[in-house]
Amino acid sequence: MSNCVTICPIGSVDPGILEHIAECISIRCGLSCRISMRMENPRYAYNDTRCQYNSKLILKHLLDRNFQDSFRLIGVTPVDLYVPILKYVFGLAQIQGKCSIISVHRLYPMFYDQPSNPDLLLARVEKTALHELGHTLGLTHCRDRRCVMYSSTRIEDTDLKQPDFCSTCFELFQWYLKKSLQPSS
Repeated sequence: MSNCVTICPIGSVDPGILEHIAECISIRCGLSCRISMRMENPRYAYNDTRCQYNSKLILKHLLDRNFQDSFRLIGVTPVDLYVPILKYVFGLAQIQGKCSIISVHRLYPMFYDQPSNPDLLLARVEKTALHELGHTLGLTHCRDRRCVMYSSTRIEDTDLKQPDFCSTCFELFQWYLKKSLQPSS
């Protein structure tokens, strides 16, 4: 199995954001990355009542695509995501699964009536992508507020986190990664 993470834009996503995700995963996780062709805006997941997109439907759609040569897949979209029991999510992943998705919609400082800040946006994107990648390997939420695996229910949670796994989560990440890359017997 390839150790390549595919980053898939879903809708129109700034190429600089995609490249930043690829670079941070390569540096922090030691995994190669590639950016795939853009998929169309996920109209099939739009909920007229909520004016948002159902992240679970997008994950299912990603699974149906042929990304078999990828170790993991991270969808990146500009649309606002939700799961039925929450008002919104920054991202969603299959625990120990192949796919995850992140939304940049609520990561922009302007969403919170703050001035444009490209560095802050990229820091938030990086933390969200690493968090969801951790879930795909089997990591759950961490109690350490500074760990990238801490649950972000508000943007302040994301801003407080570091773009790193705490020592325990990093050890688990490495263990799950090694286990995932071993050939099946």
